[in-house]
Parts: sequence; C-alpha cells; structure tokens
Amino acid sequence: MELLSIKDLDLEGKRVLIRCDFNVPKDEFGNITDDRRIRSALPTIRYCLDRDCKIVLASHFGRPKPGEWNEERDSLKPVAKRLHSLLKMDIQMADNVVGDDTIEKAKNLKEGEILLLENLRYNPGETKNDEEFAKRLASMADFYINDAFGASHRKHASIYALPSFFDDDHRAAGFLMQREVNFFYKSVMNPTRPFVAVVGGSKVSGKLQALVNLVDKIDKLIIGGGMAFTFLKAQGYEVGKSLVEDHLLEDAKKIIYRAMGRGVKLYLPVDLVVSPELSETAPVKFLPIQEIPEDWMGLDIGPATNRLFREAINDAQTILWNGPMGVYEMDKYSKGSIMMSHHIAQSHATTIIGGGDTADVVQRAGDIDEMTFISTGGGASLELLEGKMLPGIEAVRKA
Repeated sequence: MELLSIKDLDLEGKRVLIRCDFNVPKDEFGNITDDRRIRSALPTIRYCLDRDCKIVLASHFGRPKPGEWNEERDSLKPVAKRLHSLLKMDIQMADNVVGDDTIEKAKNLKEGEILLLENLRYNPGETKNDEEFAKRLASMADFYINDAFGASHRKHASIYALPSFFDDDHRAAGFLMQREVNFFYKSVMNPTRPFVAVVGGSKVSGKLQALVNLVDKIDKLIIGGGMAFTFLKAQGYEVGKSLVEDHLLEDAKKIIYRAMGRGVKLYLPVDLVVSPELSETAPVKFLPIQEIPEDWMGLDIGPATNRLFREAINDAQTILWNGPMGVYEMDKYSKGSIMMSHHIAQSHATTIIGGGDTADVVQRAGDIDEMTFISTGGGASLELLEGKMLPGIEAVRKA
C-alpha cells in the first residue's frame, strides 16, 4: 500500500487545495473542545507554506441538511479562528464553498496566503459525489492533497471525484494521511508479536467484519463495552437488561469458534458494574457475570476484569484499542475505560488508538503522550481493519 507523496510534488509557489478533516467537537457555546484534528493537519499546511504555496483548505463539519443551514452550528468560522491562533497568521474565510466569488478569491491568493472554504456539506454536491461540484473545486488549485483520513471512507466529491481532475504528479496524500495508513497497514498486517486487540464500544454490528478480520491476525482478543454482552449471551450467560444484539448471537459464536480454531486467546468480562438504569444517581453493584439480576444492566467492567485484562496485555508487543469498556461519559461508569487506558499506556508495546470515543478516553485519562499513535479516523480506521479499500486512499494510491 503505497500512496502518492506530497514530497514528490513540485509545489513551489503553486495553488494547492488541501482536503482536511476539521470535523471537531464543539460545546453548546460553539467553542472547540478538542482541536486534535486541526493540529494534525498543521505539518502538511506548514510544508506548503514553506514552499510559498497559495493554499485553499476544504473540510466538512457535522451533517447539515440542505436548506437547514445554521451558521452558529455548521460554519467553519471557529476553525478559521483556531487556525489563526495555531499558525499565527491571517486566515481568509470564504462565504460559501464554490460560489463565483469564492473561486475568484482562490485565484487571487498571494504566495503564503490561506483561504478556508465554508463547510463542504453545505453544498449537496459533496455527499452526492457530484462531478460538477468537484470540477468547480478543482478550478481553484493546481494541486490536490488529501490529508483527511477521517473522511476517506466516504465516497464524497472532495474525497473521490475531485482528485480525478488532477494527474498523478498533481495529487498526493498529506503527511497525516500517510502516517495513518502506514500505522494501520504496517502495524496490523505485519505486527510485532504478541499482537493484542482490545475492542469495545456499544455494538457488535458496527465492528463485526473488523472482528472477523482481526481474529486471523492477532494473538489475543479482549472484548469489553456493551458489545461484550452479545458474546456473553452467546455463551449462555443471562445478562439482564444489558445491551444485546440478539440477531448477531450466531455471528458472535462464529467469532468465538474462529478464535479457538486459530489459537487466539479470547478474553471477556468476568465481573461488571451493574445498575437498574443508566443514571448518575442510580445504585450500583459489582457482580460476577453469573449473577446479573434480570432487571439490571451492565454499564462498565468490574475490578476483577480490570486485573484480568491488565494481565492479558502484559506481554504484548503491539496493542490495537478501539472502543471504550463502558459508558465512560458518566464518571460512575468510566473507571474501566480509564484503567484500560492506563494499562495500555504503561505497557512496553506499540500502542495504536482508533476511534473518536477511544481517543476521548485516552485524553480524559491523561495518557495521550504515552500512546504511540492516536488515529483521527473512527469509521475510516474500522473499515481499514475490515480489509476494505477506502475511496480516499484509492484516489491517491500509486498505480
């Protein structure tokens, strides 16, 4: 898997359109609460600035519906403000995406200037992979750089149709995109062993194919979070009101048997934090999995499971973690996820964190600096693990 590299392009003084992923979380007042995705794009932006490029930045934000545009909620203006403070330079903000005035602004950029387009999804052509929309985007630049790994699993215009308007020597992957792909392909396809996958989150359905693929590549599989209950029920345990996908019980059994057949050690929770309802004020108990009351639900892994999972990763040389161990958003049910973050951070393994929720747990735990690599793409990293060729990667891959 080799991508066209930004380093192979002759960018000096040219107009460059960089597709970034600035889809960052904001609070109720419109303030950016985590700018990791913006900071991750800076190496590519600075590389172009060092070559006196005229830079057009493009990104989506949220999922605004056509005709329901809300500037306070959907605009990229807060991103322009954050870029200004990070780069210590003026950022021109376009009023729209591909209007005549915006295209004119892009064409009139001077060397070392940056224009940020408004939210790409404001135009319905983006999500429809519309060629005419992509053509108007292409008219703003001589070169195309995709640095939006987090959006590269979507066949949208700025990801898939747009690069087709540029020859191979005028399009490439940015530094973030190359780093993401290298880590996932090299670490997952050719890992240093023992290779341990820690998979959590609420549902099996979103990670089913990834689990099937992972079982063929790993030495140990640790399953926590809401998805563990489908596996526990598949083994015959009663799980009360816990989240279970009954239609996937047979699939869960197949993964269990597949792991056994390949000698992969499978770890599931042995005790849980249970409560009658998902609430900060509801009573909680620590119970073994055999004793979950029928009208209670599991909301986090228990202390014995924490110790078991810690022992399971002790000898790991590569750890891939995707998905929290419980309802970490509530302090009461966050200890399992926080402790898992600490255990992984303290290991001597190469540690790869995938998914927005998992990255959020690592940040809350204060372990970000201890992890080898934190991916900016949740859905994209999962689809890579499923063995899929992502549209965004396909568009900037070497022939």
